[in-house]
Amino acid sequence: MTAARKRVLITAGPTHERIDDVRYLANRSSGRMGIALAEAASQIGCEVTLLLGPVSAEPRRPDSGSKPIRLERFESTADLERLLQEHFDYCDLLIMAAAVADYRPAAGASGKLPRKREKVTLELEPTPDLVATCAARRRPDQRIIAFALEESSRLHDRAIEKMRAKRVDAIVANPLETMGSRLVSAVIHTADGRTFKPEIPTLDKSAFAAWLIRWTLTQLG
Repeated sequence: MTAARKRVLITAGPTHERIDDVRYLANRSSGRMGIALAEAASQIGCEVTLLLGPVSAEPRRPDSGSKPIRLERFESTADLERLLQEHFDYCDLLIMAAAVADYRPAAGASGKLPRKREKVTLELEPTPDLVATCAARRRPDQRIIAFALEESSRLHDRAIEKMRAKRVDAIVANPLETMGSRLVSAVIHTADGRTFKPEIPTLDKSAFAAWLIRWTLTQLG
């Protein structure tokens, strides 16, 4: 399929998991990687939908000749889950770059919890595995790329383990230092046992995104 006909769904940014009407659990994801991927896919003619979490950054206005990016926002894992249910069936490629929380409060409180000068216990529950859910119901022609963020010492083993468990086509293995940074030094592992990386080991996220989109079109079809 050519880029002009490919429908790409990208998730980006963190989730905010509500504790009460004021507080939430979150992570340091900036959303830059997913935004850069959306811009790169748009620039080569893909039809792009970007599901973007609670960050201040947004995609730049498309250049002449680029397709506009359809942007939808989410706050929580539950919000993103609903958007994926709505949009996944219509995409050819899902790139799951969002940093979805692993846990969320089991029950959010109404109003604002009073501040106490003592220890407070917060009960957490695991969030649903959104990318695995999509992989379980995808069509044979759909492709899915996930991301793994781990400490460098165990990055590649954990990334491959995650790729196999979630049954995705490829996974981008990112060292922990990538979060919040403008630079990325990543390796791609594929379900058929191949490994790929850019010729230049460390790139800014825009350059890496352009490389990853080109790689996807040539290697995943």
